[in-house]
Amino acid sequence: MSVQSLHTDQAPAAIGPYSQGVLAGGFLFTAGQIALDPATGQVVEGDVVRQTERVMQNLQAILTSAGASWGDVVKTTVYLHDMADFPRVNEVYAKVLGAARPARSTVQVSALPRGVLVEIDAIVKIG
Repeated sequence: MSVQSLHTDQAPAAIGPYSQGVLAGGFLFTAGQIALDPATGQVVEGDVVRQTERVMQNLQAILTSAGASWGDVVKTTVYLHDMADFPRVNEVYAKVLGAARPARSTVQVSALPRGVLVEIDAIVKIG
């Protein structure tokens, strides 16, 4: 099985020794996406809603670069700094995914990179 790193300029560059996504065995595994603007590399200003919107845009860019859509996503993991933000994050998430309903886990963590409020990763079936 070959493993291929994926990169798109439409999502933030990796801020460490990892890939935006990896294609392996007919699946795309994305790195956790945070609310970084791909043009500036800076965290977007605003609340958890604005951050979640940016996270979903970043994930969309990675999906698109792999020729996938939200309907191909089989699993996501949502990491929240504060579980009280869950309803607002869930609202943005549902709006973006439309009819797609991948399996999902949501966990509260003590901290996230760059002090963001939300991070999301995905596992995607390709082809």
